[in-house]
Amino acid sequence: MNARTKRLRTIAAILNAQIIVSQEQLTKALSQQGIETTQATLSRDLRDLCAEKKVLPDGKVRYIIPANPVVEKKVLGMDSEIARMSVRSIDFCGQFAVVKTRPGYANAVAYDIDDRGSAYILGTIAGDDTILVIPREGVSRSNLYDFLYGLDEK
Repeated sequence: MNARTKRLRTIAAILNAQIIVSQEQLTKALSQQGIETTQATLSRDLRDLCAEKKVLPDGKVRYIIPANPVVEKKVLGMDSEIARMSVRSIDFCGQFAVVKTRPGYANAVAYDIDDRGSAYILGTIAGDDTILVIPREGVSRSNLYDFLYGLDEK
């Protein structure tokens, strides 16, 4: 893995694990991980990751990386790996499945489900951390269960 990819993956991990409110704070967090970078490089990295600032209830602003399959695949060099790591639970209501993810990851996971599940999945509806999975006509709950829990094996 090259230095840029390692730095981008580390930035993504830090922003998902901590509340980072400034580039200075992010630079310090990267330094603690053994990665030194300039402000210009960090700004470019944040732009490449499509990082956004989100206002918290207390009025502070934090950096977030919204789920974006293109960024995950092309910039971070990941595809469904990040989606698999983001799933917290899968529950069923009749034939429908409800998938809970880490906040901000539902779209990436839904993309992976839609991309791989054309034989089983009619479609998905994704929010911030919840996905409604709608199976095709004739797909049994057990087939849907096997497909969703088998995503990491494909």
